[in-house]
Order: sequence, then structure tokens, then C-alpha cells
Amino acid sequence: MLSRPRALGPLVALFTAGYLAPYLLPTVVGRLSAGLGLSPAQAGLVGSVLLLASASAGFTLAARVERFGPRRAARAGLLAMCVGYGSAALTTSVPLVVGGAVVGGFGSGTTLAVAAAGIAAQRDPHRASTLGLLSVSATAGALYLTLPHLGGGHALPFASIALAAALVWPLTGGLAGGAARGAARGAEDAPGRPGRGGEGVPLPHRRSGLVLAAAILLWSLAQNALWGVSGRIGLTQAGLGEVTVGAVFAVALGAGLAGVTAAGALGSRLGRAVPIGAGTAIIAGCVLVSSGAENLAAFATGEILWNLFYPVVLSYLLGLAASLDPRGRWAVLVGSASSLGVACGPVTGSVLSAQAGYPGMGMVLCVLLLLVAVPMTAVALHTSGRPLVPGSVRRRGGAPAAVVAGTTTAATGLVPQMGAPEQQVTEIPVPSRRRADRRAFRLARPSARG
Repeated sequence: MLSRPRALGPLVALFTAGYLAPYLLPTVVGRLSAGLGLSPAQAGLVGSVLLLASASAGFTLAARVERFGPRRAARAGLLAMCVGYGSAALTTSVPLVVGGAVVGGFGSGTTLAVAAAGIAAQRDPHRASTLGLLSVSATAGALYLTLPHLGGGHALPFASIALAAALVWPLTGGLAGGAARGAARGAEDAPGRPGRGGEGVPLPHRRSGLVLAAAILLWSLAQNALWGVSGRIGLTQAGLGEVTVGAVFAVALGAGLAGVTAAGALGSRLGRAVPIGAGTAIIAGCVLVSSGAENLAAFATGEILWNLFYPVVLSYLLGLAASLDPRGRWAVLVGSASSLGVACGPVTGSVLSAQAGYPGMGMVLCVLLLLVAVPMTAVALHTSGRPLVPGSVRRRGGAPAAVVAGTTTAATGLVPQMGAPEQQVTEIPVPSRRRADRRAFRLARPSARG
């Protein structure tokens, strides 16, 4: 899909641009409410519509990135982001703002689909996801520090996302275009690799992938139900100013940088089950602290600890999804399910907080997170040590490795494991055997002995 030396930079940039809208969700929702006179529920609904458009783009493009070409799909997504978010920033008409948010959200989802498919094809998907989260956390943190000093209104957050998309555009030259895509299809049609460009090849690990997608949908919903109203918790319940709340968010995202860095250094030493299960349990406790905060100390503690562990767990979840299918289809589908949960988060948080108050909302979200931690941990345990895709043992290890994989568990080093990075495979064309010439054979007769 990508040329190796230049692959990671464009993917990280696309990941950053695509994820920037969800990271800026609190300030987008807050400024829609303050600048356009929308109620908190209406502003949350606009944020949900934006993220729902992003999720729909991911589901649409899950298995079609290679068909369209990564460069073409990425540029289409970035163009939609510039046009959609840019137009939303330039108008005060609510219908036009909503329309621009939908177009921009679809562009964000398209950009993320390309990034997710490319990250899944990397030798170490967890490292690539970690770098992407580091980049988007740093960018969002800088914006949270800067935007409150540039004025109010809804225009600045939308304009910032559009500008980020414009800055990423030149980097798409490092992605494969139509010619490279055609070559990739030719390789896919080589002997031993069924299908054309990935079409017709069934998804591996269907049960694990579906369970992970459903669980991460609820996991993301719980996270963003709180994230969507965190600004209002700081302003109304904790009694803080916008500059102070923005500073807390910036420090929290800085803590997220430290957490993702630690996750990258830790790698697979603890596997995926422990970081996913234990990390989600810790996040559930942070949600309780943040939702019940009534002063700066409690609010800052909850938000900073929450954002410290959230990207850590997310990086392992994205790595787990990428390892289920090196073609990137599960990475895109699971990422889109996460975006769907993110989309439902703001309106869910607004409704729960209106009905039960912020502390009651936090209790509900805490219980939900503890419940979804169980199936996600189970998927991580169930898929550890399994081959990347059905048939990968045959293609990579040959017949002897396949026999070992089917008869013993002692020599696991011969079998590619999910936790290990996928190795490059060079296709060697084998000429077909020529049909034997019948004239080369003759009847066997007893030879005369002299």
C-alpha cells in the first residue's frame, strides 16, 4: 500500500487530522452552545451528528481503501474536511453549520479509514498507533492552550481542524496512488493469494472482531459521554473559567502524551489483556472523580488521570484490532465502531446529566465501563498467540510449520504469532511444469547380455 521508507509519516499525519475533531469535542460543543445560542442538548446533538458522519465513512470504506487508492481516498477526505469545517467556521446559520459539520465529519472518517488500513499493514501496528495518538494529543493540547486567547465563538475550533487538514495535504504524496494500487492487485492475484485486491477474501476471526467492535462502541460511548460535557462540568459544577478549563484539558492531554509514550516503551511485555482490562477499570474510577468534581483540585485530578490512561488503553485496542487482519479491514471496522460510540457520546452525556446530574451520569458510565472491560479482555486473551490470518502459516512457514502448528504447541517459534510483527514476504514466481513428451518414453524390453 505504501512505500516503506515514507510510510509512517503520512499515516501519522492522517491519523492526527482525522482524530482531531473528537479530541476537540468539548470546546466544539461548548462554543456551539455559547456562540449560536443552542441548548446543551442541541449542541451535543450537533457534535454527535458530526461524529456519526465520521463513523459512517469508516463503515463505508472498510474494505475499499485499496480499490480507490490510499492517496486518492486520503485527499478526498482532507478536501471534505477543509470544505466542511471551513464553511461551518464562516457562517452563523445553524443549518449551514450542521451541514458543514456533516461534510467535515465524513472527511474525518475517510481520512481515518486510510490511516487505519495503513497502520494495520505496518510491521508493528501498536507502535504506529502510539505515534498517531502522541501526535493528535500534542496537537489538541496546543489548541486547548491557544484557542481561549484568540476569542470566542464557534469558528475557531472548526477553522483549526480545517487548517490541520490543509497542512496534511502535501504529505499524501507519500501514499500509494493508482499505479501502486494496480501493482498491489497484481501481487494479490499471485498464486496462493485468493481474491483481487482483497475482494472476496473472508474476514478472519469474525467472532472476536464482532465482540471487539461491539465492546469498543460502548467503551467509546462512555468515554465521550463524559468528554462531551467535561467543559460544562468545569464551568458550572466546579465553577472554573474557560481559560482554567482549557489549561486543565491541555495538561490532561499532556499526561496522555506521557501515557502513550510509556505504552510505546512497554510494548507487548504485559500482553494486551492486562493493559486493556486494568486500564479500563482505572478509567472507570477516574470517570467517577471527574463527574463529581466541585473544585479545581478534583476536576484536574479526574481529568488528568483519565487522559493519562485513556490513550494507553486505546492504543492497545487499536493494535489488537489491527492484528486481527493485516489487510486492515478489522482495524477500520473497529475504528468506525469506536467513532459510532464517540458520536453517541455527547448526546448520551447531555441526556444522562440532565436526568441524573453529573455525579449520577458518572456512576452509570463507571458501571458500563466495568462491564465492557470483560469482553475486551476476553478477546485479547483469546486471540493471543494465534496466527495473523487463516492460511498465514502455509504462506509464511510452509508445510512443516503448518504441521507443527496443528500437532504441537512446543515449537511456537515456527508459527507467526499475533504479538509479533508481521514479516515481509517476497513472492517468488514458480514456473509451471511442462507436460512430458510421450516420445521421451519407450517400452522396457529385456536387454541382451553379451
